[in-house]
Amino acid sequence: MIIDSHCHVWENWPYEPASPHAAARGRAGELVYEMDAHDVASAVIICAGIGDNPGNVDYAYRVAEAHPGRFEVFPDIDCRWSADYHRPGAAQRLENALSRWDFKGFTHYLDEADDASWLTATEGLAFFGIAAARRLILSLSVLPHQMPAVVELAERYPDLPILLHHFAFLGPRTAVTANGRDLVLAAAARPNIHIKYSGLGNVAAPDQDFPYTPLQWILSDIAAAFGPERVVWGSDFPVSRKHMTYTQCLSLLTRHGPFASIDLPRVLGGNMARLLETAGAN
Repeated sequence: MIIDSHCHVWENWPYEPASPHAAARGRAGELVYEMDAHDVASAVIICAGIGDNPGNVDYAYRVAEAHPGRFEVFPDIDCRWSADYHRPGAAQRLENALSRWDFKGFTHYLDEADDASWLTATEGLAFFGIAAARRLILSLSVLPHQMPAVVELAERYPDLPILLHHFAFLGPRTAVTANGRDLVLAAAARPNIHIKYSGLGNVAAPDQDFPYTPLQWILSDIAAAFGPERVVWGSDFPVSRKHMTYTQCLSLLTRHGPFASIDLPRVLGGNMARLLETAGAN
């Protein structure tokens, strides 16, 4: 069973350059087509209210309702493009979201310039304390320099499953140094930190393309540090279309990845299924 742990749907395409097909490019129909064509049983919609999409969470729930059993929606809570980003009252906003929607996990995007200290400050601890108590999955967009705060958060709330986006953005895009690599790999020491095998095109240099041979060290290092039990595959569709086809997103793991064939079922879906099964359990 394949589960896509990281994909998006939008009513309005949020990125530049503008597309002549922008009205449909982020809509759910193309995602469902790709899932069906590649035998992907279900997917996690990572909500992101970017651009002209303030109602992205509501749209994602309409998509999930229209395709029963195919989608889990992770609402965007206080993400970096929100007017509420890191403002007082985050814990109450999470409670309000839980009252409005039924979800097993949620998304929080950190600003790339943020030092991430908010995660373990009073407001952040109250916010994530609720998530830990409800055993929600935290799907977190974080860069290498922000990892120390993530590790501290994981230590404070060992029952909070933390799922890092896109190899924690380890790669040329973030001007990775030896220290950045070490910070990401050190996070594997915390058993509640997991990482997504997704979005490699987002961290690659502009002159690098599929199958990203110069970046094989990222795939190998992440696999060695986190093991096949804490890595989950995701397509990052439709953003990934800027770099790869859906088929290539899969083959980056199945044909060009570092895992043995015996471990692929866990990375492709088993690990995400386990996280979802235990999410929300008290």
